[in-house]
Amino acid sequence: MSNKRFEGQVAIVTGAAQGVGRATALRMAREGAQLVLVDRALEQCNKLRDEIESAGGTAMALGLDMEHHSGAIEMAARTVERFGRIDISVHNVGGTIWAKPFWEYSEEEMTKEITRSLWPTLWSCREVIPVMRKQQRGAIVNVGSVATRGVHRVPYSAAKGGVHAATVCMAMELGDSGVRVNCVSPGALDNGVRATPRNPHALSAQEKEWMDGVYVQSLRDTPMDRLGSAEEVAAGICFYAAPESSYITGQIMYVAGGGIG
Repeated sequence: MSNKRFEGQVAIVTGAAQGVGRATALRMAREGAQLVLVDRALEQCNKLRDEIESAGGTAMALGLDMEHHSGAIEMAARTVERFGRIDISVHNVGGTIWAKPFWEYSEEEMTKEITRSLWPTLWSCREVIPVMRKQQRGAIVNVGSVATRGVHRVPYSAAKGGVHAATVCMAMELGDSGVRVNCVSPGALDNGVRATPRNPHALSAQEKEWMDGVYVQSLRDTPMDRLGSAEEVAAGICFYAAPESSYITGQIMYVAGGGIG
C-alpha cells in the first residue's frame, strides 16, 4: 500500500492479537504508523510485532490485561516512554462470552460480560486522554457493536451501548482540545479461530441453540446478507484515525452490511 497517512505517527491498538485488532495494526503499519500492540495473548502479539518489523515497520508488543486500570496505566506509560507521545489509540478489547436470554444470565456472568466489554475501553480512554490533551492533538477510535440491537446478549449489548455513549460524551468534553473520539461498530464478522477463546468451555445443546439464534438474527438484520471481514472494519477504524476525518468527532459508524445498532 503506497498511502502513508500515518507516517511517523504512534498508534496503540488494543486487542491486537487477532481479528479486527490485528487487521487494524497491519493496515496502520503499512501506512507508516509505529505500533504499540496490546493484548493478553502476548505470544500472538510478539508474532505480529515480528511480522511488522520484518516488513520494515516499527512495533512494540505489550502483554497486558485491559480489564484492569493497571493495564491501561502501564500501556500509556510504556508507550510514552518508548515513543514520547500517543497520536492514535484504538480500543478494541471486548467480545461476547455467553449467548442466552437475559433471564438466564447469572450475576457472575453479567459482571464478567461488562468487565470484558466496557471497562477496557473506559480505562484505555482514561489514560490516553491526558497525554493527548497535553499534546493538543490525538485520535481515539473505540470499537462498539451492532449488537446493541440484537438478541441473547443483553449484558454485552449494554456494555457496547456504554461504549457508544461514552464515545459521544468524551467527544463533547474534548471538542476544543484537538482530541477527537469516534466509534466503529462492527456487525457479524468471519474472524476465524480466535487466539483467546471467548468461552473456553464446551457449549451445551441449549447454549448452541441460543448461539445459533444470534447468528440467525444477525444475518436477518444485515441487508447485505453476509458476514463481514476484519479488514473491512479496519478500513473504517483507519478512516476515523486519519487526517481526512479531522472535522469528525463523536460519531458512531456501523460497519455492519447495512445493519444499525
